[in-house]
Amino acid sequence: MRKIKHIVVFRLSAMGDVAMTVPVLRAFAAQYPDVKLTVVSRPFFKPFFDGIPNLDFFAIDLKERHKGFFGLIRLYKDLKKLGVDAVADLHNVLRSKIVRSLFAWSGKKTAFVDKGRAEKKALTRVENKIFKPVKSMFERHKQVFKELGFEIRLENPIFPKKADLTEEILNLTGEKHKKWIGIAPFAQYDSKVYPQDLMQQVIDKLAENQDYKIFLFGGGNKEIEILDKLAAGKENVITVAGKLKFEEELKIISNLDVMLSMDSGNSHIAAMLGIKVITLWGATHPYAGFLSFNQTMDTAIVSDRGKYPLLPTSIYGNKKVEGYEDAMRSIPIEKVVAVIQDQLK
Repeated sequence: MRKIKHIVVFRLSAMGDVAMTVPVLRAFAAQYPDVKLTVVSRPFFKPFFDGIPNLDFFAIDLKERHKGFFGLIRLYKDLKKLGVDAVADLHNVLRSKIVRSLFAWSGKKTAFVDKGRAEKKALTRVENKIFKPVKSMFERHKQVFKELGFEIRLENPIFPKKADLTEEILNLTGEKHKKWIGIAPFAQYDSKVYPQDLMQQVIDKLAENQDYKIFLFGGGNKEIEILDKLAAGKENVITVAGKLKFEEELKIISNLDVMLSMDSGNSHIAAMLGIKVITLWGATHPYAGFLSFNQTMDTAIVSDRGKYPLLPTSIYGNKKVEGYEDAMRSIPIEKVVAVIQDQLK
């Protein structure tokens, strides 16, 4: 078999999962500079990969050219033209399986991620729960490349330099003379969202320190309305959502001193940029393998398992358990503020 010089990498969604591939691919690019990577994902995620050497981004077109089964055949042909030697499938869903299989049938080496469903089910089940950490997604991604013949080291990671802030961004943020705190108080499911009244108290307490400037992240009219309420009356609290392009939001995040996030995509975006991340966990738990890159359990604040012993009840937060609706209220606001302040020392 010829030496592998070009690997196509699949991860189509979701935002946090795509962000979790970035540290692994950045490490790969640094350790194997002679091997080209082509990342296949949705166009929206292209900025995640900017600046990684010898990496090209291939924007999949799921609305037209690459839609449906025959669209996947076209995707295979489009990628084949690039001179691909191997496939690293970091998604392992029907779409990527089909394209991966076509490459395998043409004689290319392929490998795919093991999502560890059995271990995760054991962690979240009600009876006979096995409460111990499962392999992180970063380790699972490493294993895919190992199967292709490439060992990746994630110790001493390399992060991009802080982005230069454009005039448009500075019109919103002002020059950086204070500690910048990002807060992303939303998640896909309510079971992963810190109650709004408690988050308001966290923000109010932090805003008392005039050496802090706080930026609120979210998206969509409903979230923006909530963010504006959280920021109301505080000069050093700024709603970012809806005011800048996504690429510009990434530039602000790269200049933060710390990010407070739920178990959501924002935690992984901040982590891939080398930012300290504090996460709050409700129905889910960092033991499921989704702790943000290069972070420790010291900054993962989990709901009280003494009061809610069935936690975690879900991997993604989509499963509701009666009586556990208020699990995140067991996270004291004082602890959240103290951990943030400690990270800013």
